[in-house]
Amino acid sequence: MQIAIAAHSGEYNEEMKIKVKEFLEGVSNECKNPVLLLGGYWGLMKEVVDQACNLGLRVILLLPIENEDVSPPDSVIKIKTGMEYRARSIPLIRSSDAVVALGGGVGTEIEILMGYGMGKPVFVLSNTGFSTDKLIKAFPDYFDHREVVKVSYIDNPRELAKTLCSLKSSETKDFG
Repeated sequence: MQIAIAAHSGEYNEEMKIKVKEFLEGVSNECKNPVLLLGGYWGLMKEVVDQACNLGLRVILLLPIENEDVSPPDSVIKIKTGMEYRARSIPLIRSSDAVVALGGGVGTEIEILMGYGMGKPVFVLSNTGFSTDKLIKAFPDYFDHREVVKVSYIDNPRELAKTLCSLKSSETKDFG
């Protein structure tokens, strides 16, 4: 399973480090051959990458042209997309089987909306303190009238991982 991880590009607190750790431990234990796809190596995304590498998870970075000269761990595959931030989100999300938001702002929100529009299962970690926590108030089940995929809001990172990893390939759609 290829999992797009959308996460905040800036500062985060100790509680988020713990949530990331619990989520990744769950993915490591519950998913069969997971590959994590991220759009950068800074902010909370860097925390995800570093912890995932410590757990031996495979990680691929699809980097925007504005910030492609990062130095992740050697085991990480770096793809220099040549695209600006939002454009690089297209191959990031299209290449995924599911999209997980671990908290963030508009960039994270764009990626989960894009995932929804492409028919990818979308999971949002709630109670993060980021603006993605507000999505459930406006969109408790679906992002629009098409009801493409039901959005899963889960506040327990281990439960999120367990639910994500229980997906069957038939549960993903590709509306391209």
